[in-house]
This record gives sequence, structure tokens and C-alpha cells, in this order.
Amino acid sequence: MRRALILPLLLATPAFAQTQPETKVTKLAYPETRRVDVVEEQFGVKVADPYRWLENDVRNDKEVAAWVDAENKVTGAYLATLPGRDWFKARIKQLFDYERFGAPQKKGGRYFYMHNSGLQNQAVLFVRDTLDGPGRVLIDPNGWSKDGATALSEWAPSDDGKYLLYAVQDGGTDWRFAKVLDVATGKELPDTVHGMKFTLSASWAKDGSGFYYSRYPDVAADAKFQALNENHKVYFHKLGTAESEDRLVYETPDHPKWSHYAQVTDDGRWMVVTTSEGTDDRYRISLIDLKDPAMKPRVLIPALENSWGLAGNIGSKFYWVTNKGAPKHKIVTMDVASADLATTDLVPEDKATLEGAAIVGGKLVTSYLVDAKTEVRRFTLDGKALGAVKLPGVGTASGFGGEPDDPETFYTFTSFNEPTTIYRYDMATGASTAWAQPKLLFKPEDYKVEQRFFASKDGTKVPMFIVRKKTTTGPAPTLLWGYGGFNVSYTPSFSASRIAWMEQGGVFVLANIRGGGEYGKAWHDGGRLANKQNVFDDFIGAGEYLIKEGITGKNQLAIQGGSNGGLLVGAVVNQRPDLFAAALPAVGVMDMLRFDRFTAGRYWVDDYGYPSKEADFKTLYAYSPYHNVKSGVAYPAILATTADTDDRVVPGHTFKYTAAIQHADIGDKPHLVRIETRAGHGAGKPTDKIIEEASDLYAFTAKWTGLEIKSK
Repeated sequence: MRRALILPLLLATPAFAQTQPETKVTKLAYPETRRVDVVEEQFGVKVADPYRWLENDVRNDKEVAAWVDAENKVTGAYLATLPGRDWFKARIKQLFDYERFGAPQKKGGRYFYMHNSGLQNQAVLFVRDTLDGPGRVLIDPNGWSKDGATALSEWAPSDDGKYLLYAVQDGGTDWRFAKVLDVATGKELPDTVHGMKFTLSASWAKDGSGFYYSRYPDVAADAKFQALNENHKVYFHKLGTAESEDRLVYETPDHPKWSHYAQVTDDGRWMVVTTSEGTDDRYRISLIDLKDPAMKPRVLIPALENSWGLAGNIGSKFYWVTNKGAPKHKIVTMDVASADLATTDLVPEDKATLEGAAIVGGKLVTSYLVDAKTEVRRFTLDGKALGAVKLPGVGTASGFGGEPDDPETFYTFTSFNEPTTIYRYDMATGASTAWAQPKLLFKPEDYKVEQRFFASKDGTKVPMFIVRKKTTTGPAPTLLWGYGGFNVSYTPSFSASRIAWMEQGGVFVLANIRGGGEYGKAWHDGGRLANKQNVFDDFIGAGEYLIKEGITGKNQLAIQGGSNGGLLVGAVVNQRPDLFAAALPAVGVMDMLRFDRFTAGRYWVDDYGYPSKEADFKTLYAYSPYHNVKSGVAYPAILATTADTDDRVVPGHTFKYTAAIQHADIGDKPHLVRIETRAGHGAGKPTDKIIEEASDLYAFTAKWTGLEIKSK
């Protein structure tokens, strides 16, 4: 099916001799960074850490704060010289200025949804009393702070639609506090709970009397952004009572590293507690009968070995999505009223990867990944296939939530050249109708999206998406993006700033490298722990393929990735600095020997391993970006980014990495860091900060890949 699109492109003339001439540069004067004599011996290896002091919290350490200010001044002065910066800022702002909706959530006959008129810093929560009736503003966070950096994050209406539980995120931190709103009056109730992180993780009692939620113990203010997160517990908050009176429902004091998340079933009878230890999809499942006054938990799945996701239940019959005996997942049933808790296969494992399922309208609606593209299929509750949901095109669909008896559900659809459109799906007729469709300031049909497969170093076939204007021919300046970790699948999605890049003749490429979940457990396992080098080989192979096939040329290839993707960029630049013209590592995990000592870092051992174990240490030390900068070798231009309130990947990672590359003899191209204030790992970042950062990154990339900015 795809071959007709791919074959003509495989015949493109290779561009080995077509290169972009290197730009002459004058080496920048970087701030002086104090080096300290910290050397620790680990398993017979003496490991130097000369910038250990940059791990300190910028809020509590004046020297770190001064260093941040000095670095930002140098970076700001350099970025101000880039000729394309003003154009990118103006054009990205134009492209952002369109109406955006989130998929509605239906509760008690009301429809709750997010909406941004275009350039609002934060999206606004609306409610409608009927599907096509007028929307009413329920929560507008844009007045919560002067800089727009206080955001409405997760939210959950009660089953009767009477109340809304919502979380507040300030300055980009992962920490949340939650409040309750009366939907009819819009008035805030006095109820407030704290200590939540990473997710709201709250589920309303069926009668609306209160909600179950998870939280961490209180953390001292001066340690809030660096302390490890442990001793997660589930509580019940009864409306109208103080937080101090919340009832402890579930904890595991003998296992302080376990995390617990509560989910009340649609019928209100049961509460499922899902327990995890790290980032792997390995769960312990406990069940609480909410009709039992003692609320004693019963363990359904004792071992932290496999993935278990609740699709729904009909009485005591529970439907689970699991990878037990099925690396690409299957659906099984379990009668929780039985003594043996045996499971029965319902929907067997497929060649495609099953991502999730839900019972809506008396049917099972399932989402699959087929070569990193969404396919939605329906089944009866006894497992009979009913066929696929016809989607608007090739891209990413998500949503399909609702109650077991709902006649309708909603989903979003997006692709690289298609902003998110919201569709209503009729469960009886199978018809999709657009509920909210954006009006655009560009023509999607001007762009082409293709998927190709390339061979990595060990021969593994790896997919990539190549996106560009139809008028763009190679070799052209290209931005290659990747992640490769934690079983996370990256599928087609829209970005207004990428459109600006492609309007000028740039190419965008997403490589679905190993470590992700695009092809199930084997794909994830192939890129983690001792296999992590496969991730870097895949990404390097993607770059080599793009040059070989004439998509881009030497000195025209830039790379980008965030978080685990920032680690990816840092590692491959050390391993193949000759391959890239520019590198954009964002909020990266750069010190692989100390990542587990801060905030959420201890969760990541599932993917990275334990620095305290010799075998893992040797693997980590071999690719750690901070420890493997190579003096005497010319590096690409680098613009690293982080934020002062990132309490997931603490900014010390990027601070130390930046100091290392600025100290090393790696050539005269700029090696800079852009440190945002009042921002975190990414979530909740206001629109104006997003536009500012994107314009800086694309102008920097254009400069070092030779993209000529033509004003329009």
C-alpha cells in the first residue's frame, strides 16, 4: 500500500558531492565556569565531575544563579545576531493564531472541553449543556499570573457533571495542587488537596461525595525541586472536609518506591489500584470493593511483571489489555468474583501493536499502531471483530473514551500537515462527523508526508517520516527528531513552528528508533539497558540515510530531541560529531551516573539501569553525554535548552553538560545554553514562551544548516 509512494523516492540521485559550505565563525567568549576537584572511583574507574556544584538548585545557590544569568546573556546576545530570528518569530506567531479545541468529555449530560482562541497563553476550560449549544467559560487560567506561566493542568468532572476537580501547575513544576468547582455556579469550593505529581491521578466516587487521589508526603520548600519522590499513597477526600481529614485508603510502607494510582470503575462498584515501581509497564493490580465498609484490598495481579490496563467491566467481568504472553498486547477477561482469578483470551495478539481499549456503547473500541500510524478497530464484548473505524487519513487518532452505554464518543485526529480536528463518532452507525475543525493560515495540501524504512547498523529496519513542501527538492536543510525510550511511541502530529521551517524549504524528519513502543515490547527492549547503543546507532543511521538518499547534504543536517531525546542528541553528537551541522538537546538527561539521585530520576532505572551496579555503570559511562565530550574534535553548533523549574530532569544535567562542552576544545562553532525562567519540563508552558523559544531554535538551526530565509 505504501510502496507506490516509496519507490520513486528510492530512485533519487544520491548527493554525496552536494554539500553546504561551512560558515566561517569566530569563537565566542563563554562565561568562566569554576571547576572543582571532584573525582570518585567507581568499580575501578576514576570518574571526574568538575561541575558538581552546578547541580545545586538555582533558587538556593547564588553562584549557580549568577552562572545562569551569565550564560543567558551570552546566548541572548548571539541569538540577537541571527538574521532569521525576527521572521521566524513573526511567522510562528501567525501560524499559532488559530482556534484550537480539545476533545469533549461527557459527564451528566454536560460536555467539558478545552479551547484556545489562538494566542492565549493558556487554554480555557469550557462547558456546554448540549453538544451543539453555546459554550460557557468554566475556568480561565490566563489571569492566574502576570507572566501566564500558571496553568490549568489535569481535570475531572464528577459522574453527574455537578462538580469539577482540577489541578493547578505553577511555573512549569510537576507538583500540583487540586481544587473543586461547582459547575452550575462556577464558584470555587473550599476543598483543596496538595502533594500530587506527574498526574492528577484522581477518580470520583460514583455518588459525587468525594474523590480518591494519590499524593506524596510533604517536602521541605528548599528541597521541593530536587528531592527524590517516594512513599506514594492513595487517599479519599470527602467534599466539605479539610485535607487533614482525608482518609488513607492504600499504601505500601514496606515498598517506598512503589507508586499507586486509583481508578473507580464506571459502575462505581470497584476501585482498581495500579501499582508500579519505575517507568516500565510492569504493574501490580489490587481491587477494592467499594460496597465493603472495610475496603480491604484484594490482590488480583501480585507480580510487577507485565502490563495491565483496564478497558472496562460489565459486573464482575473485567476486560484487560495486557502483554502477558503477548509482546504486542492482547485483550483478556477476568471474573473478579471467582476464586482463581484466571484470565481468558478475548482478542488475540496481532501483528500491529495494541495501544489501548475501552468499552463504549456496548462495544470494545481498540487503538492499534501500524508502522507508527493509528488504526482503530471495534469488537463485540465477546471478541467478535466488527471492522475498523474509518479515519480521516493517515495520522494519529486518540480519545474514544466514554461510558459503556454511551451512544457517542469523541476522538482527535492530527498529522504532520493537519492540525488537530475533533470528531464525534456515532457508536450505532459508525459515522464520524467533525465537531471542531480549525481554520488554517496555510495549505495542508502544499506538503507531502512520506514514510520510509532504513537499515540500522545491525540490519534492523527502522521507519521514519519525511515531511516537506512539495516544491522542496534535496539536498535541503533538514531537522531530524528522535526520542527512543521508555516504551513511548511517537506518531504523526502537528506543529505550527515546523510549518514555518518547511515554508522556507526546510525538511522535517521523525525517526521511530528503538526504545519506543511502536512495535511492542521487543522494540522497547531493543533500545534500553545494555541495548541502549542501538538507539544511538538507529539515529546515526537515520542521518546517514538522509544524506545518502539526497534528502539533505553534508553540513545541512540538524538534530533535535527532548528529555530522553536530549540524552539521545548529546550522545550521538559525542559519537559522530562529523555527521551533524547543528544539535538541539532539550531538557536532556546528560549525567548518566547521577540521574537517579534527583526527583523522578529513580524511576528511570527501568530504561537506563542502576549506576550503582557494575555492569550498568559500564554501559552508562560509555555513552553519558557529560562524561564523553571529546576535545580535539570539531563539534556541530549546539544550542541546549532547559528551564529553572524543571523538577523532572533537573536543570543541573544541562548546566553541567554546557560547562563541559564550553570548556573542551571542540571547535569554534557556538556551544550555547538557553535557560528559561518560570518554566519546567514542558507542560504548562505559556504560548508566548513557546513562540520565543521556537523562533530562537529555528533561527539557530537555519544559520548552521544554510537555510536561506526569504521574507514573504
